[in-house]
Amino acid sequence: MPKRRRVKQIFSLEERLSVEAKRLREEAKLLPPGALRDTLLRRARQAETGSHLSEWLRSPGLRPPE
Repeated sequence: MPKRRRVKQIFSLEERLSVEAKRLREEAKLLPPGALRDTLLRRARQAETGSHLSEWLRSPGLRPPE
């Protein structure tokens, strides 16, 4: 059985998702209107939403029931 590669993440999930969203938006700016551009913008919105949800789940105001 091959060993699993472990990767130590340097940046938080929120930071990585924000960077990815920004990269996708910049790439979409260079494309003409169409399906590919819409797909990139949709992926950027999904990355931003994921970042916001992760921040919300980590917030100190949200506690599990005791």
